[in-house]
Amino acid sequence: MLAWGIIGTGDISERVIADLTGLPGVRITAVWGRTAERADEFARSHGIPFATASRDELLARADVDVVYIATPAHTHADIAIEALAAGKHVLIEKPIATSADDAARVYAAATAAGRFAMEAMWMRFNPLHVEVLDRIRDGALGEISSVRASFGTPFQARGRVLTPAQSGSILRDRGIYPVTFAHWFLGAPESIVATGVFDEGVDIDGHTTTEHGAAFAQLAWSGIRFLDLTATVSGEYGWITIDPMFWAGSRARVHAGSVQKIFGSPEMVEHPREGNGYGPILAAVTEAIGRGELEHPWHTHAESLAITRTLDAVLATMTATARSVR
Repeated sequence: MLAWGIIGTGDISERVIADLTGLPGVRITAVWGRTAERADEFARSHGIPFATASRDELLARADVDVVYIATPAHTHADIAIEALAAGKHVLIEKPIATSADDAARVYAAATAAGRFAMEAMWMRFNPLHVEVLDRIRDGALGEISSVRASFGTPFQARGRVLTPAQSGSILRDRGIYPVTFAHWFLGAPESIVATGVFDEGVDIDGHTTTEHGAAFAQLAWSGIRFLDLTATVSGEYGWITIDPMFWAGSRARVHAGSVQKIFGSPEMVEHPREGNGYGPILAAVTEAIGRGELEHPWHTHAESLAITRTLDAVLATMTATARSVR
């Protein structure tokens, strides 16, 4: 039985706990909050036996094997390293860190401690994405020529995203999904053209074209306007489009295999989402830790670092070319 501790009491923790509760082979034993009052309230509402406002106290507990870190992005790396030093496995809400250097520190600490560490890129474990990725890798589209994906809505679910002191970033909060999606099929880019909009030093809107040899990706993200919430992979035999919201998708259309399927009646692939959608990644991490693995082959340290480096490069390019609204 794997015992989980939760670090953070926000909306993400609420959704994760709902899917973690009842998962075979796990139990939730402790929660940390910024204040004792908030931690106690959260523990009572979710039936968690121990609550604290001291991370050291939570990390010292023998009945915590792995922690889910769901705090503001700028704290992820340091908290993960603290947990690893205390002998805990870690699953870290995306982004794993606000720079590739910090992400590398986390993974180095995990290797040194001999503990599992992963960025919680739940999209990779979504059954629909698993099937789409498997089909494409098996040659359903032939050689891939382009990827297009965007994530933009003119509102924020969490105000912290736009707090400069907390390294807020719409690129790292939303753009990470299109960038990760493109990495699956094209790998790291050879060149990047990007621009965006900044508000008091925080990126709130952007888009990029990345070149990958003869292939390319067109990616966009925004916290101030609507963008198409689908994603498409195109190749020599056709294309596959994932319906909105692509990062949490449950249906895709496969335009390949015959003229009729390409232009008339594409094959529909459906995997209805269960719960909040975190179940597959939580089950996969639980199983990987049970097998003694230090990383999961579907979202390795190297892959996470490569994506974070691309985010860093896109942000640097945006900074050089962007406009500010204030």
